[in-house]
Amino acid sequence: MHTIWLLIIGTVVGAIASMIVGDSGAGGCLKNSIAGLVGSFVGERLFGDWGFHLAGIAIIPAILGAVIVIIILQFVMNRLD
Repeated sequence: MHTIWLLIIGTVVGAIASMIVGDSGAGGCLKNSIAGLVGSFVGERLFGDWGFHLAGIAIIPAILGAVIVIIILQFVMNRLD
């Protein structure tokens, strides 16, 4: 059950980060899930474990990390075009 909550929270975090960045590219739910989960890892390593937690994820650092991940992915994808 914890894994399901982790995926749900990761997707929501990724969706929030996509809205912040203004990313309207293809990928949808899968991209948001990956960005949210990777972003939560990156965010907690860069910004620590502060703020409120859901399913073991510190939400604010996770959103900040997901924003960073999406910006890096956009940069890489634009360079490949």
